[in-house]
Parts: sequence; C-alpha cells; structure tokens
Amino acid sequence: MTAAEIEITPGSPQGVVEELVDDHETVPTAPEAETVSDDLSASPVVLVDQPSPADHDWLTEIEERTKNRLPIVPVWLRSKAEALAVMGWLVNHYAYVGAYHLTRSPKYLGRLAARSPRGAGKAVKAVVSWTFDTEGRPVRKLAAAGRDAEQYLKLSKAHDVRVRNRLIVSVSAAVVLALGAVLAMETAPTYSQWAALAGLVSLLGAVGTPADKRVFDRAVIPTQAQKLTSDLVLRALGALGIAELNKAVGKGGDGINFPAPITRDGPGWRADVDLPFGVTATDVMDKRARLASALRRPLGCVWPEPAAHIHPGRLVLWVGDQDMNKARQPLWPMTRTGQVDLFQPIPFGTDQRGRMVSVPLMYRNLLIGAMPGFGKTFALRVLLLGAALDPSAELRVFELKGTGDLKPLAKVSHHYASGAKDSTIEACVVSLREVYRDLERRADVIDGLPEDVCPENKVTPELAAQKALGLHPLVFAADEVQELFSHEEFGEEAAKLCTAIIKRGRALGVILLLATQRPDKDSMPTGVSANVLVRFCLKVAGQVENDMVLGTSAYRNGIRATTFTDQDLGIGYLLGVSTEARIVRSYYLDNPTSGRIADRARALREAAGTLSGYAVGQVPVEPVSYDLLADILTVVPAGEDKVWNSVVVDRLAELRPEVYGPWADQADEAKTAHLTAVLKPYGVKVGQVYRTVDGRGVNRRGITRGDVVEAVPKKIRRVR
Repeated sequence: MTAAEIEITPGSPQGVVEELVDDHETVPTAPEAETVSDDLSASPVVLVDQPSPADHDWLTEIEERTKNRLPIVPVWLRSKAEALAVMGWLVNHYAYVGAYHLTRSPKYLGRLAARSPRGAGKAVKAVVSWTFDTEGRPVRKLAAAGRDAEQYLKLSKAHDVRVRNRLIVSVSAAVVLALGAVLAMETAPTYSQWAALAGLVSLLGAVGTPADKRVFDRAVIPTQAQKLTSDLVLRALGALGIAELNKAVGKGGDGINFPAPITRDGPGWRADVDLPFGVTATDVMDKRARLASALRRPLGCVWPEPAAHIHPGRLVLWVGDQDMNKARQPLWPMTRTGQVDLFQPIPFGTDQRGRMVSVPLMYRNLLIGAMPGFGKTFALRVLLLGAALDPSAELRVFELKGTGDLKPLAKVSHHYASGAKDSTIEACVVSLREVYRDLERRADVIDGLPEDVCPENKVTPELAAQKALGLHPLVFAADEVQELFSHEEFGEEAAKLCTAIIKRGRALGVILLLATQRPDKDSMPTGVSANVLVRFCLKVAGQVENDMVLGTSAYRNGIRATTFTDQDLGIGYLLGVSTEARIVRSYYLDNPTSGRIADRARALREAAGTLSGYAVGQVPVEPVSYDLLADILTVVPAGEDKVWNSVVVDRLAELRPEVYGPWADQADEAKTAHLTAVLKPYGVKVGQVYRTVDGRGVNRRGITRGDVVEAVPKKIRRVR
C-alpha cells in the first residue's frame, strides 16, 4: 500500500487522519493535512479545531471584533430624560449636602472656637520650635555625649547661624502682622474685622482639631443608596446558591466578567455581567428576592434583566436608589395640555429608571391582566384618555364592573355602558356586532382605493383624515372582560367576534383594548389571548395566569408578574412595545384629573365635529329584540322534522342578517358549535342527523324541530 492511500478512522477522536505506509505502521498526518479527498467523494474532510485553509477574511474578523463596541456617548447621555435624571441626582445630592452643612454652621463655628486655643498653642509652639531650631537639639546632644568636640562645634556654629537668620525672619513677620492688625483695626470696616477674626479663629480651630475627630459632621442622605461595585455584585451573585456561580466566584474559579464599567443609569446603578458558562440571566431573575437580600436593598430597587440579543448569559443588573413603588412619578405629559395622534405612541408610564414609556395602539390590540386592586383599570384609563385626545377617534367603552371607574370617558364615547347586568353584556355584544360588520365596509373601501392612494392596503393618517371614507380610528374597550366571555348566553359569540376583530381589524383602523382580573383559560379565550400583540401584566397569582396574559413560555423565560409585591400598584411587565419585556409603572390619573382631561377631549371633538352617539345624548345601545326559538321555528317549517345546525344558522342569517350575520360568516363546524352553545340554556338537544348528499349518506350534528317546540313554553329567558 502506498503513502497516497489514506484511511480515516470514523470513530477516532478529534477527527484524526492517519496515513498507512508500506510496513502497515500508522503515522499521524501533520497538522497542515486538513482535507482529504479520494476517488469516491469530492467532499473535503475538515479536521476539528484546525485553522481553515481558506484565505483569511480580515474584514470579517474586524466585524466580529466590533460587534459589541462600547458606545461613544455614555448610556445616561443618550436621551434627554436619562441625562436630566442623572443631572437631577447630582443637583439633589450636592444641594442636600450644602443645606445639611449650612444649617449646622453655628455648631461648626462653636466647635472651631472651642478648639482655637489649642490651635493657637500648637501654632506658637511650632513657630518657637522652628525659630530656635529645636529639631537639631537631639543631634547636638548625641555629639556631646560622644565627646566629639569637632563635630559638636560644627553643629553649634550651624545652629547659631540658623537661629540668627530665623529670628530675624520671625521678628520681621511679627512686626508686619502687628502693624497690619493695627492698620486693619483703624481703617477696615467692622464686618471685615469680624470676618478676619472668624477666619483666624476657624484656622486656629482647624489646627487644634485632634486627628481622631472631625470638624464637619458626615452628611447622611436618606434616599441615597450605596454605590454599586463589582465586589458587591460578586458577593451577591455568590449568595444565590447557583452551583456554577459559586464555582466561578470561589477560589480557583474563572471569575465573572464585567464587559462594561458599572455606571450611573438614571436614579440608580447599572452593571453588565457575563455570567459563567451554562448560567443564564433567567437563573438569576428566578432568585431576585435573594439577590436583593444579598445586596441589602429593598426588593423594588433590584431589577435583573436579560440581554438576550447578546447572549442568554448576559445579565443587566439595575439597582435603584429608591423602591420603584415609592419613587415620585412625574405627571402624565398630557394632563394639562396637548393633543394625541393615534398613529403615534401614547405616553403610558415610566420604567425603573424613570424614563417615559409610550405604547403604540394603531395596528395593535392590547390585553391588560392583573389580580383585583393592582391598577388594571387605571392603566386602561390612561390609554383611553390618550385615545380620547385624538378628536378623530371613535370610542366604544364598556365597563363591566359597574363601579364607574371609566365614567369620565362617557363624555366622549360613541357607545358607553357600565355594569355587570345582562343588559350591559348584551349591549357590549351588539356593539361588537356593529364593529364586526364595519370591518367589511372598511375592507371594501380600502380595496376600492387606487394603489397610489393606498399602496399598503391599510388605514394611514391621510386616509383616516378624510371623513368621507369613514376610516377613522375605532377604539373598542372592555374592562372586566371576563364577565363578557364567561357569560352563559353571549360569551361564546363575544369570543368569536373579538377573535375575528383582533385578526382582521389591525389594518382597518380598529383597535381592541381588553382588561381582565381573571386571566385564566375559562374566562379568556385562547383565540383572543394568542392574537393580541401588546400585553401589560400586573401582579397575578400563578404561572397559568402569567402566561395567559404575557404569552406561552413567558414564565419559563423569566418574565414573571408573580414576583410583584402587594405594594407594587400599577407596576407590571409590558410586552410587545420593544424587543424585550419592560417593567413599567403606569401613570396615575385619579377621577377628578380624568374628568378634566375628558372635558378637554370633548372640547377638541366639538371643535372637530366628531362628537357622536352616547356623548351627544343619543339613546344608549339598544339591542334588536328577537326570539331565538321563534326564529328557528320560522326557518324550519313544520314538515321538516330534523335539520343540520349549519343549515339552521344560514337560514337565520337570511332572516335577520343584522343579528345572525356574524354566525353565518363562520365555517360549518363553527356554526354547528355556536348554535349548540346558544341552545344549551333552553335544554334543546343536539344530535346526529342523517342526510343523503350526492348519493352518499352523511351524518352531521343537528336539531329536531319537536325539541324546539317543547322548549318554547319553559324557556328560561327571552334572548335580546
């Protein structure tokens, strides 16, 4: 066998390539032998961890090295809000220190005056010692003790010369100071004399202050947190009980890398940390309470966040000076003045750093979830008042709790109702039907526009401004929406309508805002929760509720609204606005303030001529009265004993399109399920109905007319 014949051992580690020589001895190839080909395959074999034989791409290497360059402009100077926050912190710090010491200046002056005699004695002693050269006395004594006459005479002569010169200087200085003092007493104003005396006493007092005592007290700033250092961060991470972290920070470990310096970031400190291999930012976020304990900070001050766009092991640790729920929050920017354009984001709240967070509503829908009493309705009210300040927007607001938390919006709403009564639920469903039908009209309008007018096939600011087109923004809001979706009679229809509006309304200028205090699978249809883009989740009870609002796997990925405390009112995770989930505290608007904003919004609408519906005193939404069982008996004649559900729905839609039209827009299976659900309260059974279609026997679910006739006398309620 020749040296040209090569064998590659398939299972050999490191992809070792061996040459076979004539005496069957195997010799490893040189490292340069990176690829081998034979007659059977033209594919090269690349050795593991060997340099590529291809030409080195220096541009690629530069690009890789510059991916994570530190910013030229510091983080806190990138935005006006952050720069103002840092400058405000500095001004507050030094203003506090100055005020603290200024109020204690009499105490400091008294302390200095009491120590000035000691200082005067030390000053006189120092001058005398210098003038008479007392520091050389030990050397002269040493020469005399050693009976070194020559050395002693030299030292004495030098001493006499030094004393004579220094005495002249001291006497001259004393005479000049005495004359200056007499002249100042005769010519200088009284306040200058007292100032000079105070300065002299202060100087002597500072000289007389013992080394172990202070002149000025240490200013203690209550709201100022301890500076975050790498030692504190390492100590805290090492206390979390994560094995790989313990190895890294322990003796002989690889340590933890800080890819950027720890800096001030708004009203707090920011540390970027590269965690050890195999440890993710989510692992640390899971132990946020232990991390806060290790840092000796309140839980509301410690906010670990992932930087997944870099890698899962990059942790951004932000430690605030104050607990987020206690920090003073600025006013909503639109509180006193201003107008909103719904095609632009609406100011919604602030993050941990005090930076404003805005929420875009156009082309989006929003879901808010929380336990009762944590600020869900207040957060919804901020967005609705923002929408109200756009005079072109049509508002339909349904507050299904009945406490009147959204009552200020009644002044500007086209539809408004409050309460958990059946009539309010029904009015909400009727309004949803109108919105659903309006989707068809809007789609037809957009489809009929020229391409140069509507190139993107969706509502634009220019199209919304043309009243004749009727493409203005339409905002439908329902608070405590679990009351709607869990309603025995209207819940299923409402769920289907909302799902259809969420899916189709985005490009048509229709916006759905839903809020619930019970975000679970029984009261929040998955078709709704799965298709909402923007989500705001305040404190919830568990993982199921967390993921119902924030999306599947949110809890597993460390986005956990369960970690908020009972004091974290208005604070939640905001998802769908930026690439990462953000912790946001919504602006607080009480009822009187909301009323004043709504008055301003009404004035804008009156000026624009867009006030309509409930806001101008029109009769509230009145559902069209109908009797479901009577309508079924109308469309199923007496001679037809059994009929499929889907056929019944189609006939009902022909009879009353304004009521049953949305039912008929569904697929056959959905029609069947829908009619089954609405007939359940009446006790009408649904079973298999056999029919022959095109010569073949087909079984589908349907009803028997006799069952409907029997249900009429004992029906539970009249469906409206």
